[in-house]
Amino acid sequence: MRDLRDSSSITPPTPTVTQAIRPTGGVRGILSRSFLLMKPVTWFAPAWAFLCGAVASGQLGWSVDLIGRLLLGTLMAGPILTGLSQVVNDYCDREVDAINEPQRLIPSGQVTLRHVYILTVVLTWLGCSVAIFLGREVALYVGIGLICALSYSMKPLRGKRNGWVGNTLVAISYEGLAWLAGHAAFGALTGPSVAVAMLYSLGAHGIMTVNDFKSIVGDTKMGIRSIPVQYGKVMAARLVVITMGVAQLGVIGLLFWWGHPIAGAVVGLLLAAQSVPNVRFIRDPEHNEVFFNATAIMLFVWGMLAAAIGLAG
Repeated sequence: MRDLRDSSSITPPTPTVTQAIRPTGGVRGILSRSFLLMKPVTWFAPAWAFLCGAVASGQLGWSVDLIGRLLLGTLMAGPILTGLSQVVNDYCDREVDAINEPQRLIPSGQVTLRHVYILTVVLTWLGCSVAIFLGREVALYVGIGLICALSYSMKPLRGKRNGWVGNTLVAISYEGLAWLAGHAAFGALTGPSVAVAMLYSLGAHGIMTVNDFKSIVGDTKMGIRSIPVQYGKVMAARLVVITMGVAQLGVIGLLFWWGHPIAGAVVGLLLAAQSVPNVRFIRDPEHNEVFFNATAIMLFVWGMLAAAIGLAG
């Protein structure tokens, strides 16, 4: 699970760049660069949350219409809207990247600003069109998500400058709103589904911090007050683990309270299995990020689906 902050990290400047790299021509080259600019690695989390919301509605089935609707929704939440947020973020960071990461697509000239403008318009039109097709309530959540994405990257708010604000904007967009949109696309929202979506948004806030450990030096220089910058590596790692754990404990408690003991037990077992990677991550977060993503966060993600299945039952 990745957030928008990837472009805020700073790497040592490369040797002097005297000339922008000329973009390769042809439709294939344009599509390839668009694809890279949209950062496919970030698409999974919102698409998965949309799927979980759809499952939680209890209305998902194996008919062609329902499966088609699900695929359309995950395409909207993942590649289209998340891709759009990544394009906007890179555009807003282009001046800083020109100094610190000149090899990136926009500052290197591999992607022109005209390309960015056209891609932004196309993705916005596609995302809004699909959202409207899926229903007015889905369109509402998409609209709120777009506002969050713009608030994260663009001035004057530029929420990414503070870890608490930026992580909240991303967590709500990537998890909570995507879950709610998935549920609303198939049925009327329920209180339990909203509550679980918000709890997993809380957990996602902690997950967003995991991406910040690799850019502590650069963030400090640029005045970006990420959680690791504000509290140091060890305390920030503890906050990650605590936030994820509290969110999952809340889900477990609610599932048992609502009469879904099997789902609650499954989420509990997945939480217990996170204890080993949690300890390892706290000891050395900077060098255990990949391991933590592949273990603890993956278990967290499977817990989302287990909770959704419990709500659907």
